[in-house]
Amino acid sequence: MNWQTSRYSIDLSTPRVMGIVNVTPDSFFDGGVHATTEAARAHCDRLCLEGADLLDIGGESTRPGARTPGVQEEVDRVLPVIEHAMTLGVPVSVDTSRVEVIVAALRAGADVINDVRALQQSGALAAVAAHPSCGICLMHMLGEPTTMQQGPEYTDVVAEVALFLRQRLRAVEAAGVQSGRVILDPGIGFGKQPAHNWVLMQRQAELLRLGRPLLVGWSRKSTLGALTGRPVNQRLAASLAAAICAVQRGARVVRVHDVAATVDALRVWQAAGAASGN
Repeated sequence: MNWQTSRYSIDLSTPRVMGIVNVTPDSFFDGGVHATTEAARAHCDRLCLEGADLLDIGGESTRPGARTPGVQEEVDRVLPVIEHAMTLGVPVSVDTSRVEVIVAALRAGADVINDVRALQQSGALAAVAAHPSCGICLMHMLGEPTTMQQGPEYTDVVAEVALFLRQRLRAVEAAGVQSGRVILDPGIGFGKQPAHNWVLMQRQAELLRLGRPLLVGWSRKSTLGALTGRPVNQRLAASLAAAICAVQRGARVVRVHDVAATVDALRVWQAAGAASGN
């Protein structure tokens, strides 16, 4: 199965690693580390050297309680980084929900729009539908980042996430976007308690019935901290284990902070599968 994006048709027959570039002062793990244009560009270079298959550039933190930047502030954060990343020979994804940022990113040549709000904000769907080939990632989130962890409840989290993603996929297709441009993300940690996230992992195969590839992001998430008792800067091992589990259950893209370690872990997993004939 391939994923069509602006410049690339990405072969998903093997799992791909999406490296996170947070151009923000307040992201939950690396907020402020790459907040300057120079630092973010250098981080793009480093992630590519480590083996990232894609880069995902974001200018708005979506951690619980994060401040929402102004529209122009977000554009000013990400655009110079996008322009640099476009020269590195890998697909460039932009993590945004705002139509103004979507338009600016696509004008700069970005390959993918990765939207935690699944193109529900005014004008967002029309902006990507007007583009002939950009890739799209639709994610499930219950509520908004400022409120999403205030007691989220589900009757059946897998069924409800699947229903939402199915509805958004149909809306995108109805707008004239070919399904081959779309990938889906269950939104681990976005309006979900740890128990919800583990059920989504355990029953992840059910989401494959939607007929589109899955992108999954467990990297450094608080659910891993709740399980291990470790702070965010000590969750590498748990993040690698979660990424491998997600890929074993059918995820084709894993979104991570730690690219080199994830690439190595996947190589071992793939080699072991080849050796066993699986």
